[in-house]
Amino acid sequence: MTQPPYGQVPPRGTVQPPPVPGQGPVPPGQYPGQAQGPYQAQPGQGPYQGQQPQYQGPPPQGPPPQGPPWQQPPSSYPVPPRKPTGLIVGLCLGAVAVLALGVVAIVSLNRGSGPSNAGYQAAPPSPTSAYELPPTSGSSTASSAPTSPSESPSTSTSAGPHKILKLADHPILQDRNAGLQNLVCNLPQWTSTQDGAEAFFTAASKCLDAAWGPFLESYNLPFTPPALHFPTGPSFDTECGTIQVGIATAAYYCENNLYVPFKGLQTDQYGNNPGVYLALFAHEYGHHVQEVAGIMDAAWQKIYAAGQNSPEGLDMSRRKELQAQCFSGMFLGAHVDRGGTITRDMYNKAWNDQETRGDNTSRSHDHGTNAHYAQWWRAGAKDNRIADCNTFAASASDVS
Repeated sequence: MTQPPYGQVPPRGTVQPPPVPGQGPVPPGQYPGQAQGPYQAQPGQGPYQGQQPQYQGPPPQGPPPQGPPWQQPPSSYPVPPRKPTGLIVGLCLGAVAVLALGVVAIVSLNRGSGPSNAGYQAAPPSPTSAYELPPTSGSSTASSAPTSPSESPSTSTSAGPHKILKLADHPILQDRNAGLQNLVCNLPQWTSTQDGAEAFFTAASKCLDAAWGPFLESYNLPFTPPALHFPTGPSFDTECGTIQVGIATAAYYCENNLYVPFKGLQTDQYGNNPGVYLALFAHEYGHHVQEVAGIMDAAWQKIYAAGQNSPEGLDMSRRKELQAQCFSGMFLGAHVDRGGTITRDMYNKAWNDQETRGDNTSRSHDHGTNAHYAQWWRAGAKDNRIADCNTFAASASDVS
């Protein structure tokens, strides 16, 4: 049994809708589900590597090279007459001025032939494209390829695990060969006590996690195990409201939480039949599979739009419940006779018990007739193929 969150829970058959949303077994060891390949990132451009040569300025300038130092001529040569001192000083100063002007002119000419510091600008950094890592689970690397600096940087968002709000065309329902891996599941011996039931269902939840977790993750869906609760009172509170423990509440699922009130299991009627209890628990876990996948949200959108008690709304509710039945059958079919404690006797008891459950027993119209309740459970148990659980693609006569 499952209901959407919020509000008080009305009597069976008038399920409270949620708020309007935002939008034969396979061979052992062979996992038939096909995993989608990792998300390939958009090629990005690495950081700009080229560098402009640093401007060093013009080569150093100075006076023209001088000749060898002046030497006194030999004494045999006649000595020229001494010139007046003032004239010599004046000539020297004039020569120095001319030389200085020449140096300035040379420097200016040399600077004009090279790059100008005033006009030089460093090359702008090249755009670096954003690239994304593939979705998590394991180590992976991102590749990048350079693009020309004129190209705009790519922008992208993470495509990590996320729900897919689809029904008949949901990706997990398309592969005819996809099913649960055949695994060994070891459960403690059933005892009809509060502690015994808690130990049994806690171990069963681990087996269900191991079966459904990898399957859902292979489709890039955000799997997390549901939280388990074992209420002991006459009622218990959930996000879906306060639930009364009774014949119709052997187990209950609401918003990633799975509740198993021992007093609702009717152990006085079913006694030591762990296969019956396991199938019941696996049905509620099947609603968690729908929740993780996005099927639950998509179904409630339809129910909300049509009206929960309208013919269309009740039809959608039955398809949702009968799919959970099929998922329950898949789990037992994938784990029976695998060397664990899910025996053929447990499987057979669960197979036969399905005919006792459904709308004929509960006198409602939201779960499917007893015959269809058994039909869809057995479809999943027989071949362990999730495509056989596509109740949303079935004819109306098969989900009445």
